[in-house]
Amino acid sequence: MKTEKARILAILLLLPVMAGAQSFYSFQKQRSLLLTGSIGSASYFGDLKNPGDLLDAKTGFSIGLQHYFHPRISARSELTVFFLEGDDKKSDDPARKQRNLSFKSTNFEFNVVGVIDLFPMERRFYQRRKINFYGFLGAGVMHMNPKAELNGETYALQPMRTEDKKYARAQFIIPYGVGARVRVNPFLNIGIEGAWRATFTDYMDDVSTVHPDKTGWDPIRAQLSDRSEGMVYGPGSIRGHNTDNDNYYLLQLRIDYYLPENFLFGDSQRKLMNVKRKAYRR
Repeated sequence: MKTEKARILAILLLLPVMAGAQSFYSFQKQRSLLLTGSIGSASYFGDLKNPGDLLDAKTGFSIGLQHYFHPRISARSELTVFFLEGDDKKSDDPARKQRNLSFKSTNFEFNVVGVIDLFPMERRFYQRRKINFYGFLGAGVMHMNPKAELNGETYALQPMRTEDKKYARAQFIIPYGVGARVRVNPFLNIGIEGAWRATFTDYMDDVSTVHPDKTGWDPIRAQLSDRSEGMVYGPGSIRGHNTDNDNYYLLQLRIDYYLPENFLFGDSQRKLMNVKRKAYRR
């Protein structure tokens, strides 16, 4: 009886040590997969942008995954939602106030980028530097849907063909930028990132070239094309400038979390140990 009590007491005393050893073993495993997220401002640059306004107070946020396959090189894939708008009424240019065009848009973006860190990751992920810097370049697809309000109603502008031109809502983009991150604890980073998006369209704001001939147009379509007050722009009058494509910029506060090593595929070794084996007979 005394022997049995001694065994139970010994096991109870060893449990914290065993738990600590297990935690240390788990902590030692390398983690190369990160859950990423961000929130910040989205700024648009196009025909309805004030030249002096560098940043807009429009929201953008994202979520994604990042995987390190080299001490300094990783790949990141994210889904981003961001909001843009432009309004001639807020312009300092009298001619633009006379034009009186505006738009608002909820945009979605999916991208894949390659990321290069300035300093390499150490042998273990929790030994990484306190502060690191990085740059990135990649490719993605952006979905836009510029809208405008008229007489209390909101209309999608792309189907209206306000310049009598067709353009796609889905557009190819090139994301690139720089950032800095700080290690908060072994599993968490926070940082800031400046991310530019080069596009291949001048219609994020639905404004690009000249006023078309509106003969025979539906009144709503005609009013959305020409919102000017006190004058009417004839066919061929300048409506926008197509010398440069529209672009946008994301300034984001970022957070990264290092996921467990077996997050995606589970513990393959444990599964292998649990496989029932058939008895072997000669």
